[in-house]
Amino acid sequence: MAAAPSILDELTARGMLEQISDRETLSQTLTQESVPFYNGFDPTAVSLHVGHLLPIMAMAHFQRAGHRPIALVGGATGMIGDPSGRNSERVLITPEAIDANVKGLQEQLSRFLSFEGENAALMVNNHDWIGPMSYIDWLRDVGKYFSVNYMMAKESVRRRLEDRDQGISYTEFSYMLLQAYDFLHLFRSQGCKLQTGGNDQWGNITAGIDLVHKVAGQQAYGITFPLVTTASGEKFGKSAGNAVWLNPTMTSPYQFYQFWVRTEDSEVEKYLKFFTFLPVAEIEALCASHREQPEQRMAQKRLAAEVTQIVHGEAALLRVEQATEILFGREISGLSDADLHEIFADVPSTSLPRTQLEAGMTLANLLREGQVCSSNGEARRLIQGGGVYVNNRKYTDPTTLIDLSHLASETTLVVRSGKKNYYLIQFQRR
Repeated sequence: MAAAPSILDELTARGMLEQISDRETLSQTLTQESVPFYNGFDPTAVSLHVGHLLPIMAMAHFQRAGHRPIALVGGATGMIGDPSGRNSERVLITPEAIDANVKGLQEQLSRFLSFEGENAALMVNNHDWIGPMSYIDWLRDVGKYFSVNYMMAKESVRRRLEDRDQGISYTEFSYMLLQAYDFLHLFRSQGCKLQTGGNDQWGNITAGIDLVHKVAGQQAYGITFPLVTTASGEKFGKSAGNAVWLNPTMTSPYQFYQFWVRTEDSEVEKYLKFFTFLPVAEIEALCASHREQPEQRMAQKRLAAEVTQIVHGEAALLRVEQATEILFGREISGLSDADLHEIFADVPSTSLPRTQLEAGMTLANLLREGQVCSSNGEARRLIQGGGVYVNNRKYTDPTTLIDLSHLASETTLVVRSGKKNYYLIQFQRR
């Protein structure tokens, strides 16, 4: 299958490329043939997160341009831990945990890449070829091609060696060779000529390029992508404690959507180019309109909708948009318990006997019993100050009687204090 031209130009226009080895030759190769390429994923968690999303989107762009993606799940390298971009040793996890995580990642990646057709994606686990090797095999077939001086010159290793308190273990020091051997194995078995990864992987990628050249006498290539960071410059990831997961049970679609809605104006155009398939010209026109009326946050809303649909699907996006309307003040009625608990999955919830609502409760008493307020006096002050809503309808009289007719669903009332503090109060038969 003839590959579409200018994939590197497309990714450059989107700001998705950081470093490229031998760009001119690689560009010609990508134009002339369908190139198998691979990106590795660390299986130290059951889910991928937003920090992985940029390389995944790049893989999808490459596949759309006619190239064959190979998603490598590091069943072997995940047992070692990559020192790149880290100041401390990784906590090693068990083979059983690795196996469970690999299954989760395989399922997620299948949502982004097509595993059918002429340039169908391939998923591999490097434990399949590294696991059976003995230590003697490893020293003979891989280790002999790398000098210690070469390895110590890599930025990820050198930085750790300069930290006298932390240093680097032999285990992590060896990681570079494992990843280099992955490239050689895939070059031999799949004709893989290109490795991609985050910018902190450049040292590992170039080690693989060198190994392919030394062993096979052939040219291989490498590309890195920018690292997605927070506003303070910290890399997104589970180690930093700020991961936004792609698994909906770990980060709900609503939380995921809101993460993108909260994007700063200074970042939104970049994120639209990184994380959506919208044409660059359309993105630039959208952002120009956004700059004229930034208070409407049209660019952020489009970003959130596009990324949520890609990651979670159309049905999830529709539910999220409904939830957003409700959370921005639309009166709540006619929903099911399941609807409410999905929309308000992360808000405090209290359960009270249904008989209390059957008899009727004053609004002030409801707030105290529902643990919205600590006392009737606090509840009265909050209500009279105009800060209380039941099912997004404002009430200002503490003596208002709340009964079964006020339920938003079969069993649940939604109470809001101020603009954003929601509480669910359930009334179930006991």
